[in-house]
Amino acid sequence: MATPITSAAENANSSDEMQRLMLAMREALTDSMVERLASTAGVALEVVDRLNEDETRDAIHTIFDRLTEFHRIGALDTLFETVLLLHAVRSAATDNIVERLFGFVEQAANTIGSEAMLQCADDVLTSLEHAAQEVDAEPAKGGLLSTISLLSKPESQQTIAFLLKFGAALQQAQKS
Repeated sequence: MATPITSAAENANSSDEMQRLMLAMREALTDSMVERLASTAGVALEVVDRLNEDETRDAIHTIFDRLTEFHRIGALDTLFETVLLLHAVRSAATDNIVERLFGFVEQAANTIGSEAMLQCADDVLTSLEHAAQEVDAEPAKGGLLSTISLLSKPESQQTIAFLLKFGAALQQAQKS
């Protein structure tokens, strides 16, 4: 157990050490260091003030809740994997690849936005609507004989022939 005399001596030594430490810190700090410390303290106080606002506090609680939910369902891993993938793509993308990608996008936009494609899409939509209306207007007849009767009509045979020719032409276009 310490006696009052040794305790006072230890306090005196401790006090001297603190004074020397404070003096050393004061002498080591330059004006630019003091300026940076003051600006950092000011920014820290601004952040604390913002955290006291109700909207900011609610936003931070929402972020924490969503992070917890992401972690619970495994989406946090997916999110970080996606970020890593995007970073890898960005790192691997050369100027040549970026130019070719933009060229492809431009060509696709020009093709899709052309007058001929718009007319084709309009024709397909009109034909589909017309066919749906005609099928709805005529009730379906069941049985094998009605199917044979349908197949015996020239327009049915012409439609089947058209679809077969279209399929063959599409298959040929894909091969070449």
